[in-house]
Amino acid sequence: MAVINTALQDNIGTITFNDSEHRNMLSSQLIDEMLQSIGALQKGKMRVLVIRAPKGAKVWSAGHDVHELPLPGRDPLSYHDPLVTVLRSIQSLPIPVIAMIEGSVWGGACDLALSCDILIGCPTSSFCMTPAKIGVPYNVSGILHFMNIMGVNFAKEMFFTAEPLSAEQASKAGLLNHLIETELLEEFTYSMAHKITKNSPLSIGVIKEQIRLLASAHPLSPLTFERVQGLRRTVYDSKDYAEGIKAFLEKRPPVFTGE
Repeated sequence: MAVINTALQDNIGTITFNDSEHRNMLSSQLIDEMLQSIGALQKGKMRVLVIRAPKGAKVWSAGHDVHELPLPGRDPLSYHDPLVTVLRSIQSLPIPVIAMIEGSVWGGACDLALSCDILIGCPTSSFCMTPAKIGVPYNVSGILHFMNIMGVNFAKEMFFTAEPLSAEQASKAGLLNHLIETELLEEFTYSMAHKITKNSPLSIGVIKEQIRLLASAHPLSPLTFERVQGLRRTVYDSKDYAEGIKAFLEKRPPVFTGE
């Protein structure tokens, strides 16, 4: 059974999460279907892509499928990880991608939303970064997304507390471009998408790529890169990482020891 629905109308592509049973978790199946759908939509003269959950969703996406996280000793967010792959695909897509957020957004799904070019939410929207709750080291490119969009201090608070940001807080922090009443969310989102389709796709594609390159223009020395990788390895080799995953699967609070 497909876990996403895809549509293309008036040069506007739509990917709708369709796995409410698993709270639209970013499983390898969902991500694989997303990648295939993005490729198919590109062939159909798509000029804007909207990523959304079904109308009335309580959860936009529950984030990374913890059942698919690797055992201790392996990087859970390596370059070839399916989630990291789909994030790169969205960021490098030469058209605007709009995240229409209804419901809560958890963990890696926050990174997915922030990889989109425009975020439009409603009062039910909330965002929660949970790696510290399960002992997962986040990757450098992911942290940079948050720093670029919401600033260093807001990003620190979001990662350190692992507490949800309400729609209003997310709007003030710069995560949401627009905060719209729930009943107007879809109309507002697709009205903006239609406006974008009237503009030059070539110009927009080049501007998007320039912004992407400039936003990621933070070169690290080889020594610094090795230190970052070593720090992350300390986490995913740790007892805390194993405990975090075990506790999540057993549906109990983790007991972290810092080891």
